[in-house]
Amino acid sequence: MLNRSLVIALAALATPFALGADAPNVYAIRGARIVTAAGSAIDSGTVVIRRGVIDAVGASVAVPAEATVVDGAGQIVYPGIIDLGNTRAADQPAPQLPQNVRTTAELERWKRLQIMKPQARAADAVKVDDADLTRLAAAGITTVLALPSGEVIAGQSALVNVAAPSDAPQIGDIAAERRGLVVVKSPVALHVSFPDRPRATPNGYPESLMGVIAFVRQAFLDAGHYAEVRSAGNRAGDKPPLPSEQPDDPALEAMQPAIERKMPVAFEANEGRQILRALKLAKELKLEAIVTGGRHAEEVAADLKAQNVRVVYSLNYPVRARNLAPDADEALPVLRERARAPNVPGQLAAAGVSFAFSSSGLSDPKDFVKNAAKAVKAGLAADAAVRAMTLTAAAIAGVGDRLGSIEKGKIANLVVTDGDLFDEKTKITRVFVEGRPVALDAAPPPQSGRGRGRGGAR
Repeated sequence: MLNRSLVIALAALATPFALGADAPNVYAIRGARIVTAAGSAIDSGTVVIRRGVIDAVGASVAVPAEATVVDGAGQIVYPGIIDLGNTRAADQPAPQLPQNVRTTAELERWKRLQIMKPQARAADAVKVDDADLTRLAAAGITTVLALPSGEVIAGQSALVNVAAPSDAPQIGDIAAERRGLVVVKSPVALHVSFPDRPRATPNGYPESLMGVIAFVRQAFLDAGHYAEVRSAGNRAGDKPPLPSEQPDDPALEAMQPAIERKMPVAFEANEGRQILRALKLAKELKLEAIVTGGRHAEEVAADLKAQNVRVVYSLNYPVRARNLAPDADEALPVLRERARAPNVPGQLAAAGVSFAFSSSGLSDPKDFVKNAAKAVKAGLAADAAVRAMTLTAAAIAGVGDRLGSIEKGKIANLVVTDGDLFDEKTKITRVFVEGRPVALDAAPPPQSGRGRGRGGAR
């Protein structure tokens, strides 16, 4: 049986052939307004897609003779939207307590493994050909950050496209290689959270917020010590240290890219004091930090800017409780919390903090753009909102050179609309994922030319 790393490598080699298998593989969207996200919009131009990448873009681009032409009159072309925090993109069942635990020490060891899983890879559990994942394309979302499940040190995320080629090549009898066809980058970040009391460790350590913080800090210190011991062993030449001095720990091994600043650490934090706590820990441990959630990030925007920490802001805004009667009053703090949520992105932008968006469990994919539109209405510039969902998101994920804008040579993830992206009446007419058109629903797409003007973000 082939091992996992070989499967992924073979899948990566197979990707170009999968793109070539689609027929036709050259498209030209002609006469559309193009919001590149990398510069000024092109009022009327052409985007040429060839073998999954953007081959040309501009106002005077020639349409190749072999291209399938899409009439873009009255349409607007945007880069594909990137959701930097999707909780449903990977299939990761909840761990079950083993039945053969014989001692308290074994139980505590199992609990520890549930809250310290840096070696867990969302890429290994990504859903492929999943209807719910493909359904995101109808909302304009072409790429998502698949999050690892669990709490505290949860594991490594992966950036994946929402649709795979329909005619993927087979390598032997291995089906898992299809995951490699949708993975854009893995790993992206190591994810850490600070629950007041982890669900996986009832009646055990850590059983408080301060205990969780101490646990996370010690884990990173242990990873640093692990690296020092391994390095000393390598320098020892023909006199290696004893096994007890050079432990083999998969968890600590998986944390090495983070302590070497080769992989960012995404700290989930919402309250201002939580964010400051994460910033302090990251500074002490010399980690490259990203803050996710960020509900009250505007309170500490100056601190975020000073440490050059990026934010992945959750668009899963607070909503009125469904079990409340229509005429029931709500507490003033609850109302304030709901009212302030759309204002935060504009305040982060004003402070110069780099940010992107995540769905963080939104039940309806269409609410992703809808809630971003609320941020625009609350003061965030439309072009800044587009960049947050595209180019900035790609940069935070470490793929800004390959994704996130409409530029020659980048992956052809595109969204075509019949109006401004943030207009509630706008419809998405076409979506391309890696240069392949994705079926949005069973109904035929609206006829081109029915748009309501050429507004949109500039």
